Amino acid sequence: MRRLSIAEALREGIAEEMRRDPNVFCLGEDIAVPGGWGGAFTVTLGLEKEFPDRMLNTPIAELGFFGAAVGAAIMGMRPIADVQYGDFLFLAMDQIVNNAAKLRYMSGGTIKVPLVMRAPIGATGRGSQHAQSMERYFTGVPGLKVVAVSNAYDAKGILKAAVRDDNPVLMFEHKLLYGSKGARTEPGAVDATSDVPDDDYVVPLDRAVVRRPGAQVTILAWLLMAHYARQAADRLAAEGIDAEVIDVRSLSPIDYATIGASVRKTGRVVLVEEGPKTGGVSAEIAAGITERFPDSLLAPCVRVASADVPVPFTPVLENAYRPDVERIVAGVRDVLKE
Repeated sequence: MRRLSIAEALREGIAEEMRRDPNVFCLGEDIAVPGGWGGAFTVTLGLEKEFPDRMLNTPIAELGFFGAAVGAAIMGMRPIADVQYGDFLFLAMDQIVNNAAKLRYMSGGTIKVPLVMRAPIGATGRGSQHAQSMERYFTGVPGLKVVAVSNAYDAKGILKAAVRDDNPVLMFEHKLLYGSKGARTEPGAVDATSDVPDDDYVVPLDRAVVRRPGAQVTILAWLLMAHYARQAADRLAAEGIDAEVIDVRSLSPIDYATIGASVRKTGRVVLVEEGPKTGGVSAEIAAGITERFPDSLLAPCVRVASADVPVPFTPVLENAYRPDVERIVAGVRDVLKE
């Protein structure tokens, strides 16, 4: 076991998969610049030294290099496409939604698209066009698997599982969780380091995980909000409120088996996400819970999310915009009143 950051764990996972399978390669903007940062958040730092022919720097043209990645996947390669900021996925939307997600279905299963797409998301002082939480735009796209990692162990294991999967997998990573150092250190970063085994392992792409057991209320969250949810649960414990925290982790498909077991136990649910409240992933999960476990719910699901406005630029407004521990605690108190 070693204690690694998410950036370090992802880097290690990519290197291991490239050593294991010569069909694995990476492409993206500034991912392999000698003396550079290793992409926007140091994940691919130094990998061009070991894999000079399989670390491909691309032009600033997301539609183009995502199209190249889809084509390579169809032809038997296993590309890992790195977008500098999740917001730029909009520029590649046609390739992701109309090609990557649909070609296996449209070909009756004769075409496979084993493509991994990595995207940093979350508000970090960069303004409205470099700070969005993008999950909502992709979880409703049939044919895509969507995952979100909150610690180093999961980051490496899910990345490796995604590379080996024969379907396109979109992997969201939060900028405040990378643990990048030096010039890429993020103000307000949260410690997402964890023990990572030396041995090869994978983490299933379709499973949620209970981060903190509890009996009175279930808190569902992912990415940065999974950390805030655990902090909120610790604070609530001091008040005698026993909260269970589940890291949803797989956003498509949703692991209703794990979620349902918790709902049947607690009867109350608070869902937390960084994106705007209207039309969010938490709305879909709340609907799914209500449809599947109506007799277990003792109160309507409560959602804690950001305001329905673009992400503000100034730190004061950004902090007011995004959910925090206090708002999660308040959400739990509200659902317990019912």
